[in-house]
Amino acid sequence: MMAKVMVVDDSGLSRRVSRKILEGAGHSVVDADDGLSALERYFLERPEVVLLDVTMKGMNGIEVLQRLRELDPEARVIMVTADVQESTRQLTDASGAVGFVSKPIVPVQILHAVDSALRGVTP
Repeated sequence: MMAKVMVVDDSGLSRRVSRKILEGAGHSVVDADDGLSALERYFLERPEVVLLDVTMKGMNGIEVLQRLRELDPEARVIMVTADVQESTRQLTDASGAVGFVSKPIVPVQILHAVDSALRGVTP
């Protein structure tokens, strides 16, 4: 199942790695490097899935997730983070994330999370 995926991360390297993995699997990718531009691009691009970094300057990923879910309750957002604390995971789940992927990014994990989000399955 191919989809348009938006990658939101303030790390250019992380965006490039994610883009390579996703495009290699046939998905189209748009990206944003901060929370505010992510919100704008979401409504311009209408991606089926968003990969959203938790730790970003300015508006963090949790705030972006909450705002996206307020504006579009159907938004499918997968959180991506190096922060593996259980409290972070619980906060992202409570805020409406449909998936959670740890950094460093492992191709099979990110592709599985995107596929699960597209099928409406919580991984």
